[in-house]
Amino acid sequence: MQNFSVYHRDYAQDRDQVDKFRVPNVDVLIESTRSFEKDLGRLSEDEKATTVKKINDCASLFLTQKADVYRKLRRLPLPSDINGYESSLYTLRVSQKLRVILTVDEDPIFGQVIFTLFRVVKYDELDKAYKGVAETLYQGLLHHNQKTARIS
Repeated sequence: MQNFSVYHRDYAQDRDQVDKFRVPNVDVLIESTRSFEKDLGRLSEDEKATTVKKINDCASLFLTQKADVYRKLRRLPLPSDINGYESSLYTLRVSQKLRVILTVDEDPIFGQVIFTLFRVVKYDELDKAYKGVAETLYQGLLHHNQKTARIS
């Protein structure tokens, strides 16, 4: 029931699938990691359909109603060890009990917006899943800040 057309690209050592929406001069890409695909595979058919629809709705509205899309997203905080940076991780509420952890990267140079889907989890598993994604994404910054703190 997925609406993803498949294009392969490596991202964070995962193979991703990309859904591409054509808009004049700008592409909106949806990339999904293996972890996301695995999570999605565990959902019921109705939950899968609702999740894919919610993601596709956000992506298709992004270029014309960007502010509305960002209002639907909740920015997740960075680990406290990373000072001076702003998180690029968001959650998208799919239903009362489901959340998608994703990033939204606007790249005006290449004329594209990339939604990268990391996980889809039950609300009560969100904190644990977020910590895992954040550690993977920000491990270089965490490591750098720990070395800097030791030197100081």
